[in-house]
Amino acid sequence: MKTNLNNTNTKLILLHPYILKQGTPNRLWLLAFLSFSTIAFLLTFIYTKQSISTTTTTIITTTTTAAAATTTTHPQLPQPIITALLHYASTSNATDKMSHADIKPISDALRQCPSSPCNFLIFGLTHETLLWKALNPHGRTVFIDENRYYAAHVEEKHPEIEVYDVQYTTKLTEWKDLIQSAREQLRNECRPVQNLLFSDCKLGLNDFPNQLYEVEWDVILVDGPRGYWPEAPGRMSSIFTAGVLARSKKSGGGSKTHVFVHDYNREVERVFSDEFLCKENLVGKSKDMLGYFAVERMEETSVHFCRNHTS
Repeated sequence: MKTNLNNTNTKLILLHPYILKQGTPNRLWLLAFLSFSTIAFLLTFIYTKQSISTTTTTIITTTTTAAAATTTTHPQLPQPIITALLHYASTSNATDKMSHADIKPISDALRQCPSSPCNFLIFGLTHETLLWKALNPHGRTVFIDENRYYAAHVEEKHPEIEVYDVQYTTKLTEWKDLIQSAREQLRNECRPVQNLLFSDCKLGLNDFPNQLYEVEWDVILVDGPRGYWPEAPGRMSSIFTAGVLARSKKSGGGSKTHVFVHDYNREVERVFSDEFLCKENLVGKSKDMLGYFAVERMEETSVHFCRNHTS
């Protein structure tokens, strides 16, 4: 019996360590596996995050660099210039267009404009309308025309064009009477320095939008209204108005206004230009049909358009 008891105790003593030896390695392996998996997961997560961040930064940098390179290498033309190029490419055979000799001085005046942005006023919607807008891309270009329907058509077709229609009350056949009337009213309604909005001078245009009379015009082109048949309105009012606007400038901008008169070779255009823009201000004439005047502003008390006046 004693021997049996000893044997039983021995079995109990031997079984307990066996169980411990069998369980401990399994737990250690499980713990090691879990630890390794966790570390691997963390390393994978960190690497993936860094990889995504690096890739995103690379893409952004590459895109930005490519865009900058494209902008530097291939700058985009302003839309008005593109429109003008397309227009003139499709109408290069037009017979009513200005010659290069007439266009060049106007282009030069705009390029050398003393104020920035440049204020450019044009009487008449012509073949060169889009060109004038394109040559003054950062300035203000305003067109005046006598035909309200054509003005509306141009504005609808080219929304970037600022155009206003005005009513001319003159007729080409009246030019001698009109110039005589203006001479008689030099000290009153037809004086050289005034706000034409409030003028009753027969030659003055007083139905512009009010704010246009406050603009300091740097360049003015008279290429309208029509003046090639007896009942046409003629350019008498346009030339007179250009002379008054140039002389009525305030202190802003340059002291001179560059005034161009197209069809200066015609009698009425030449006579009215000499009267209200003055020969003394004549910079030059193109070999074709353009007169170029540089008109200085005057004091408000001035009563003569020209220094070398006869009366």
